[in-house]
Parts: sequence; structure tokens; C-alpha cells
Amino acid sequence: MTRKEGDRSPAVLGLGVAARVRVRVPATTANLGPGFDALGMALALFNRFEVERLPEGCYVEAHGQSADLIPQGEDNLVVRAARAVWERAGLEPAGWRVRLWTEIPLGCGLGSSASAIVGGVVAANVLAGEPLGTDELLAIAAGLEGHADNVTAAMLGGFTVATHRPGEAVRWERVEVRGVRAVVAVPDVVLPTERSRRVLPKAVSLADAVFNVGRASLLVAAMAVGDRAGIAAGLDDRLHQPYRASLVPGFGSVVAAAKGAGALGAVLSGAGPSVLALIPEPMNAEPVGEAMVGAFRDAGVTARWLALSPDHGGVAVEQIDALDGHRAAGREVL
Repeated sequence: MTRKEGDRSPAVLGLGVAARVRVRVPATTANLGPGFDALGMALALFNRFEVERLPEGCYVEAHGQSADLIPQGEDNLVVRAARAVWERAGLEPAGWRVRLWTEIPLGCGLGSSASAIVGGVVAANVLAGEPLGTDELLAIAAGLEGHADNVTAAMLGGFTVATHRPGEAVRWERVEVRGVRAVVAVPDVVLPTERSRRVLPKAVSLADAVFNVGRASLLVAAMAVGDRAGIAAGLDDRLHQPYRASLVPGFGSVVAAAKGAGALGAVLSGAGPSVLALIPEPMNAEPVGEAMVGAFRDAGVTARWLALSPDHGGVAVEQIDALDGHRAAGREVL
């Protein structure tokens, strides 16, 4: 199933003006091998954000994974995203109180920053009475993130293809993920996205560009129809992983270990350092996860693994509290 650009969110359940909203945003993996800055997939691991507008001030309270590393001032991504929506909607400046509960590891290539941005833009849009549609929210989110792959998957769920240039709308398509799920090995390695991007070349050969166009096209088509053989063949990449491999100790061995244990293939999750393997359903994830962790161990790195199903819903509003004290239960945003 695909959803077209410009779809609008439904109204806020007849509550009128909302004062506080809680949203849930999935983890995401981007690139999936050949789809650099274009392909993304939502995963069933979630961050939750409760956002409340105030007359003034900024207060952030974080709980869960890496809570002590999350900015708790005006530089917090949820706050920045909320303010961007408020400004785009032409509203008077407001203060913000943000509470967040995180399951997504920070800085591991699983879309933690995208979850914060999407959580902020969606929560602020609900608080404003939903003046902005999907394409406007995605444009704001992509502008803050710097690329559209993670934020599109976090917003829409499923497997997504997105293109974006500054000042333009995000163009996207979405399909359901069929017949596969993810096993993610998360190593105890710090790899900032900025560092991972600095190792990339300014130009690539025509042969490598042609190779990736073919593999990315095959991967999208295979995902759309659930063709496991096509998915396996479509995960190869020549544009970014060969250059980033040296930043992730044991990367080649981890990929080989995943395939040897029965995975269709394995790739860097986003900019890394996590490595994501796709396995056919209903295969047991444990042999693949243990093999990947063992390969990291052999490279001198401790790691843990997660078995994650695709998330098909994307961002969801879990609760809305109105100014008059009324409360509504959750709903999907899009």
C-alpha cells in the first residue's frame, strides 16, 4: 500500500485546542545498503514524547536509553522541531515542556535523532490544531535532519523511498514490508554521523553508480512484492559501505557471520555502527544475532543484538489532553 503526498492528518478528535500530547515514534534504519539517503524502514522499537506548551520557558526531562546524553535545554531536537512547526504555522512564540522515554539507542544508526524530530513536529502540529499537512511536516523534519530517509520512515512506517532538496517538498512512496524482519547487532562503538559522512568520497565512478542504481531498484521492487531472493541480491552497495567499513571494527566479518547463519544479507544501519541483517519469516533470530555478536567479539568489540519486526504504522498520537481537561485516546497520525 502507498500513501500519496499531501495527505492530511485528521482533526484532533473534536477536542478543540490541545494543551498536551503524547506521541510514539518508531526506530528506523536507513540506506539498507544501496539506497544512500533515500531508502528507509521503520522498526518496532519506540521512543515516546510528551509535549506540553507553556507561556514561556523550556523544560526537558529524559528517561530510558542514554537519558543522560540527551540535551535538556533549547538545543533539544524535540524542542527545535516543535518551534519550527510553531513558526511555520505563524503562531506566537511559546514555551515547551518535554518528557521523553527512550528505547532507541542513541547514536547507533537506528534513527534516534529522526524519532525526536518527528515526535516534535507531530506533537506541535497537534497542539496547534493541525494546520500543517504531511508534506509540510516532512519538509520541516527533513530540513532539520539534513536528509529525508529516516524521518520519512519514522513518520509513515513501513519501507519508504524519499527524495528531498532544500526548499522543496519531500517526494515519497511507501510499501508494506513482507516476509522479512530485522536482526540488529549494536556494538559498543561511538560513531558520530558527521564522522561517518566525512570518509565518503566527493565523486564515484560511473560503474559504481550504475551498480547501485540497479541494486537499489531491485531492492525496492523486491520489497514491494516480498521477493526474498531479490531482497538478498539488492542489499549490495558500492557508494558508502566500502568507505565506512574501516570505522566499524569487524564489519566484513559481521556481515559474513550473519549470512552464514541464514540471513538474506546484512548492511550498515544508517551511518553505523550498528549492523542490520534481514531474515526471512518465520526464521529464528537467535542464531543470526549470536553469530553477529560473536563476530564483533572476535574483532575486540562487545555488542548486543535485537530482533525487530517492521513497524507498519509510523508515528502515532497516544494521548491528547485538551485545555478544558478532556482527554482522548490515541490514533495514528496519517
